[in-house]
Order: sequence, then C-alpha cells, then structure tokens
Amino acid sequence: MPTHSMPYGSWPSRWSAANAAAASRDFAGLQAGLGGLVWLEYRPEDGRCRLWLWRDGTTRCLTPARHSVRSRIYEYGGGAFCIVDDGVAWVDESDQQVYRTRLAEAPVAEALTAQARRRYGDLHHAPAWNAVLAVEESHAAKGVAHRLVALSLHDGARRVLAEGADFYAAPKLSADGRRLSWIEWERPELPWTATRLCLAEVAADGRLGEPVTLAGGEGGEALQQPCFAADGSLWCLTDRAGWWQPWREQGGRLRAVERTDERAERRGDDGAALSAAVMEWSEPRPLAAADHAPAPWQQGAVSYLPLADGGLLLARQEEGWGFLIERDAAGRERYLAAEFSRFRQLAADADCFYCIAASPARLPAVLAIERAGGTPRVLAGGEAPLAEAELSRPQSLRFATGEGESAQAFFYPPRNAACPEPGHGRPPLVVFVHGGPTSACYPVFDPRIQFWTQRGFAVADLNYRGSSGFGRACRLRLAGEWGRIDVEDACALVHDLGEAGLVDPARAFVRGASAGGYTALCALAFRELFRGGASLYGVSDPASLRRVTHKFEADYLDWLIGDPQRDAERYRQRTPLLHAGEIGAPVIFFQGGLDAVVVPRQTEAMVAALRAHGVPVEYRLYPDERHGFCRAAHLADALEREWRFYRRLLD
Repeated sequence: MPTHSMPYGSWPSRWSAANAAAASRDFAGLQAGLGGLVWLEYRPEDGRCRLWLWRDGTTRCLTPARHSVRSRIYEYGGGAFCIVDDGVAWVDESDQQVYRTRLAEAPVAEALTAQARRRYGDLHHAPAWNAVLAVEESHAAKGVAHRLVALSLHDGARRVLAEGADFYAAPKLSADGRRLSWIEWERPELPWTATRLCLAEVAADGRLGEPVTLAGGEGGEALQQPCFAADGSLWCLTDRAGWWQPWREQGGRLRAVERTDERAERRGDDGAALSAAVMEWSEPRPLAAADHAPAPWQQGAVSYLPLADGGLLLARQEEGWGFLIERDAAGRERYLAAEFSRFRQLAADADCFYCIAASPARLPAVLAIERAGGTPRVLAGGEAPLAEAELSRPQSLRFATGEGESAQAFFYPPRNAACPEPGHGRPPLVVFVHGGPTSACYPVFDPRIQFWTQRGFAVADLNYRGSSGFGRACRLRLAGEWGRIDVEDACALVHDLGEAGLVDPARAFVRGASAGGYTALCALAFRELFRGGASLYGVSDPASLRRVTHKFEADYLDWLIGDPQRDAERYRQRTPLLHAGEIGAPVIFFQGGLDAVVVPRQTEAMVAALRAHGVPVEYRLYPDERHGFCRAAHLADALEREWRFYRRLLD
C-alpha cells in the first residue's frame, strides 16, 4: 500500500469488516475441575457457544454436535454450565433445558429437565446433594415467575428451594450441605440498586429451615456473588461502603429480628412477618476504594475468590482499567498479568490461578497464572491480530461535564502504518456509547474500534455518569436522568477533544447499541452537534418499551426516567420518536428480527418518522438475530454499511 497522506476517514486497510467480525470470538464461564479447566467459547462464524475441556495440555470439545450452550434467563443469561462429578451440566440454547454430558463417552446430551415454557441458568454444582442448583424462569399466561430449584443428578428430580421473590441469583450450598445461600430482590429494584443476601439452614433430613435475610433489603445496599470459602465461612460482595468489595461473616453470629414481609403486604395478608437476621460482617482489612465487580447483567459472574490460605484473588476496576490482584491474609497485594486490562471468571487450583482476560492489544484469552511465580500462560485465544504499528491503544481521559462533575472515556487516535502522514486537518470522531445503560466500556482490544481507527477516524469510548465500575454513587447517578446527563457527557466529550486539538468536532458521529442507541438518538434530536449517527437495536420510544419489555427490566424505565403517568412530560421530552422532526442529521439503523428487548416495530416506527420528515435514513433488518448480533456475516455487514454511511457524510 502507498505510504502518503490521505484524507481522514478513507484510509485503505487490510483490517476488513470481515476481519473485525471474525475477531469477535469470546469466552464466558470458566471453572477448574475434571483434572483441568472447562470454559465456554463463542465463535462468530456460526454464532454458537461450545464447552471445551483443557487437560494435560490438550483441549477437547464437550458440546454434542448441533448444540449451542447459552442461557436466556432474564433475557441476558449467564451461568450456562457447571462442572459436575463426571462431566458437565449445561443449558441448551434452543430449548433452554438443562443437559448433562459425561466425560467417559463421546459428547451426548442427556436431558436433566424437560419443562415446557421454562428456562434455566446460573447453574451451580452442589456435591453434598449430588444436584445442580439453578435459577428457573417459567413463562405462563399469568406472567413470568422465578424460583430456585435443585435438579438431581441421579434421576433428574426437581426440588423447589425458594420461590415468592421476584428475582433470584447465585444459589450456593456449603461443602457440608448444611447451609444454602442466595441473592434475591423485588421489583422495582434492580440487581445493582438493592438486593438481599439470604440463608437457609439444612436439617439432617434435608429439609430447609426458614430463610433469613443476612444483609440488604433496605434499599441502600446491592449484594452479589455469595460463596462459601474452604473454611465454611460465607462471603459476599456488597457496596455498603460505596464500592463492591468482598466482606465475610464474622463468626457466623446472627441476631434475629422481626420485620414486615413486603411480599405479604402486597398480597394483602394481615400481620404476616418474616424471620430475618442481621449478620456481623467484617471487611478483610481495608480494601482499595474501587469496585471489584461489574453490574450483574448476566448471572454466574466470579470476580473475586476466597483462597484456602485466607487470602483473596480479586478483579479490581480503577478508572475503567482492570487489575488482577492476589491479596494474602495479611493484606499484602501482588498484581498479576500486568499486560492485561480486564479480568473475568476467576478460578484456582493448587498450582494456578485462571481467568478470562483481555488487553488493549490481544483478543480475549483464557489464562493460567502460576501461583508460585506469577507467570501467565495463554491456554486459548489471546491472538494479536494487528502489529503494534497498526494498533491504536486506548488513552484514558477524564473531562469536565455538567453540574461541576466529570466523566471518563478512552480515546483512540487514528492509526495505520500505510498512512503515516496525517490526513488534512484533524480527524473525524466516532463516539461509542455503551449499552445498559448501567454498564461500562473497557480499555481492551475491540475489533470494531480498530476498524475505524485503521480508516482514519478517531474513536472515543464513553463511560458517562451512571456507568458501572466507578462506585455506587456514580452507578446510581442515572436515576431519573437518562436521556439527559448521558447526552450531556457525550457532547462534553466532543468539545473536550476538540479543544485539545485531537479531533474535528464539526465532523463527529455518535453511535450505540440498545441503551447506547437511545443516547445516540437523543443526542441527534436534542443537540445540534453530530453530523450523523447509528442506532443498533436502540430504544427510540421508552414509554413503548416499558409496555412490552421483559420482567427483568420492567421497572428499569421508571428508575431511569420516571413514572410514565406522573412524569409524562419528562417522557415526552426524552422520546426521540416524538422529536423526529428535530433531527437534521442522517441516521443508520440496524435491528434483529427476533429481538425481544427492543422489538423491530419500535425501530421501524422511528425509521418511518424520520423519513416522513425528510431525514436521510438507512435501515437494515437481520431476521434471525436477537438483541445483540451473533453471526459474523451480520456483524461484518453492519460495520461495513456504517462506515460507508459516515464516509459519504464526510464528502
């Protein structure tokens, strides 16, 4: 390729949209056992997820042919498999039932459940019961219900462990089989606003005692990821100190109290009371003021691990960057795998720590880290698709925004060895807005971002106020403010980069998926700043979304914007569909035909409204995609179309 100055946005590159789509391979759940390590791998070429066993230096696929492993509980899934004594138990993507595969034979799907209109996820092995614990989601004419169940590995018998709460997560049984713990929460709360940690004692005959609430339940604390350590003590992440940090029970001492049962109140029962408890917790020596987990959109996360020697393995987030830390019983910390910047799904055995890791230069990897020396080894993934001369690395920045506050972002300058000379003027900018909206972006290799920087665009990946990973106060900042402060932060970011001379603010674009698509559409409707934008299965009518959305997010819009009756004017002011006539910039839309979160008719109504006002619009429907595209051909097609759309707007 020639090495000379070329206009920004049109640089030639071998990093094609197909390359970027193929590089979206990823890993999920990771567990140590069966003499090795088991993980779940997503491959974009066919959109399927498969289980792999690594043992003695070789890998073996455990997923039977034509199957894919993925849970859809709460629509976003998670916890789709667990190791059991002689193999794995897993959730099939097509029917959402639990199957078992034994190691002693070629992969065969042995059904553990056959429950019509039910889904399963958040699987955990309970060796003391020879069972799999799971969250069960049932769909019936009267609505969607959730409960905790145990599925016998002997005969598949199903036992209900807990029901009556609106949502459940993370069922865990102690090694001796005497204590069962879990997380639950009620509408209108969300798993990152207020949850309860519950415990039930198990009698000698297997019967469960009355559950007690150990922590949470008062609206000021969100708990997640309970687990029992090797010594039998119960641990849990809590944000009671402002950050998600691991705390442990102090001697198991409980003080019984009485409180009104909120569920009984809603049913109209008179005088009902629920046994509750207050547990004495201790923070294991002062921890850094930082989150040690992301918002639990998906189930089955493991972002900290109590170790047998009294220490901890921690995935910590600071200013968007991830760190893996071994903390000994005395509080001394050792940082591990320093070249990586995000860590998920921690596991350990006698010799190694394991995790799924990502870095600014590599694809996601399964790592084994030697406990004695701390040396990391890549077991799967971890390829470096671009040479250093081609790679745009993230630059963290914090910038001033409204109300005297600040927000954080990662900036990626244009980078392409074939175009070492800067283009004319300053580069155009693409602002990436993450979904959720209670989620975050991370400084890791994103093949889509590199697609843009290879072509002479700068990219800014935004963590607006309300993103997770920055403490409870920041996470809750979006309450009643969605569609306002996120838009304000996106615009402030463009101005900040423009004033620094890093981009041309007159040639800025905004794009986002799901909730990020909503922010992009609001920015186009309510601010005259962006030259164009893209919405990938984005929200355009929040009130309409509220009427049809699934149970997990049924009250989310009330939290994000307000009550649709009491705050009707606020909804009207923040609904892009009602302000289509105020959008002057062209927009491109991408939508999945099977999307159950943002249904196609919502996007199509927005497209029609813009066309009616004469706004240039492109629309692409992928009939067999859901909320979040999986197939490589569709990922590549969407990326290529979006780039060509923006490039025309630069001419």
